[in-house]
Parts: sequence; C-alpha cells; structure tokens
Amino acid sequence: MSTLVVKVSGEKVKTWWDKRLTEIFCDICIKEILKGNRPGTHFIKDGWLKIMTNFEKQIGKAYSQRQLKNMWDALKKEWKA
Repeated sequence: MSTLVVKVSGEKVKTWWDKRLTEIFCDICIKEILKGNRPGTHFIKDGWLKIMTNFEKQIGKAYSQRQLKNMWDALKKEWKA
C-alpha cells in the first residue's frame, strides 16, 4: 500500500493507494498510452482527462489530476529503482 500527500485548497490530504487501485490506475494509463495520448514522456491534457474520468467511473470516487500525476511519478520512481 502506498500513501501520497497532496495539498488541496491549502490543506494536505492523504490518499491511500492499495493494490487494487494501483492496478486499475496502471491499466487505464496503459490504455491511454496505446491510444496515443502519451506521445513523448508526458500525457497530453486529453489523456489526463480520460484517465481521471475512467478512474472515477471504475472506483466511484474522483481523484484530481495532481493526485493521479503524483501516483504516476511515484510508480515511475519505484520502477526505476
């Protein structure tokens, strides 16, 4: 399980990522990469919008782009290590 801290409206909010959420997030990101929404090293705006929308549909809770980007960065850092 992973924890990320994000500032929302000036307050820090912890987001808990369990294995299920991480797998859902990764699957959605892979689909967007295959659709061409990550032409280089970053997702395009439309790609992030689709990731946010699909993630909310699957888990029933909205996460901000910043929360999802922080998770992306944390997973990428862990993968590099």
